[in-house]
Amino acid sequence: MKTSGKKHKIFLLSAIAIVLSATVIVMIGYNGEPEVHFETTTVKRGSVSNTISATGTLEATNTVIVGTQVSGVIENIYVDFNSQVHKGQLLAELDKSILQASLNEAEAAVYDARAEYEYQKGNYERNKALYSKELIARADYDQVVYNYKKSEASLKAAQAKYDKSKKNLGYATIYSPIDGVVMNRAVEEGQTVTASMNTPELFTIANDLMEMQVEADVDEADIGMVKQGQRVEFSVDAFPDETFNGVIEEVRLQPNEVSNVITYTVIVSAPNPHLKLKPGMTASITAFVEEVTNVLTLEGKALRFTPDHSLMMKYLKTLPEEQRQKLGGKRPAGAGSNASDSFKDQGEGMPGMGILPENTKRVWLKEGDILKQLLIETGIDDGSFVEVVSGLEPGMQVVTAMISDKPESKSGETTANPFIPQRPGRK
Repeated sequence: MKTSGKKHKIFLLSAIAIVLSATVIVMIGYNGEPEVHFETTTVKRGSVSNTISATGTLEATNTVIVGTQVSGVIENIYVDFNSQVHKGQLLAELDKSILQASLNEAEAAVYDARAEYEYQKGNYERNKALYSKELIARADYDQVVYNYKKSEASLKAAQAKYDKSKKNLGYATIYSPIDGVVMNRAVEEGQTVTASMNTPELFTIANDLMEMQVEADVDEADIGMVKQGQRVEFSVDAFPDETFNGVIEEVRLQPNEVSNVITYTVIVSAPNPHLKLKPGMTASITAFVEEVTNVLTLEGKALRFTPDHSLMMKYLKTLPEEQRQKLGGKRPAGAGSNASDSFKDQGEGMPGMGILPENTKRVWLKEGDILKQLLIETGIDDGSFVEVVSGLEPGMQVVTAMISDKPESKSGETTANPFIPQRPGRK
């Protein structure tokens, strides 16, 4: 019985010792210096762009409304919707009977006026010879001259009326003014059209639909960035998974105001080789107002990184003295300086620590255990990535964040146990 009790006591003491040892190890680990890690990004080649968005309507590059300048009844129509037509092709004809009668009447008037003119011309020539010999009175000669000139004017008026009637008869035959496709046919055979102040619309013809354009409305806040020749991508609801390409051809100066909102019309070319795009479709465009390709790029958060002073001090303490001096700057460690002074010296020794030029930014490189500040020249910034013009090489590691594995409480603060009831605070 005594031996058994002794063994039990030894086992109990051993267990207590193990627990105490584990507690000491945990406490030592907890109270040790927290490790500091760095998140970095790699400098690499890529593309950077800034874009604006707008909506517009697809239209044919050239649309012609074909009408008629004379009134009449549509006698024949030779084309229909979607008909392919060529310039000069016959589209329709009006009833020509009335117009032909007007032409015949005008022609008769010309014959009558010419006969009168020839008579008065002969009379004028005879009386002119007599007057030159002073055989007739001046009053009689003046009357002859008057009749001759009046007959000449009447002939010209009759001829003009004849030409007009002939032209009107020609207008009764409707031809296509361009090569293209009939988008709309607004009349039927037997329908009467009346030409008055407004020309009656017979057909709408669009030229080659393989070359279309988007008339986009760009907000006044974005129009300053839009330039001719910029690349554009757009989509339409009919093909939501497909992206079409175009180029800005024109930026129109005429403003459009709708509900106190000012927009400007921007014309975007829209090649349509497969005829998928139709006139009138709504297009959502993305214009690349700034774009560079195959350049060095860097994540934008690297430009916004600034080392935390307290974390930097903890990181410096973990480095050997030689590396600490390299990281710290000019003042040698051990000459009355410490890690904090060394870190300050690095900042004081950097050029351009004041106000930097517009396109000059400060970044932190990580080379092994060493951090190094560097000034770089930047270009286009799209919010996520920035173009690196100079100062960095491909493959360089640029710091974006410092992380402590075991963050400590701030000086003077204590951590409360959430399982212990707290005394209400005093008012």
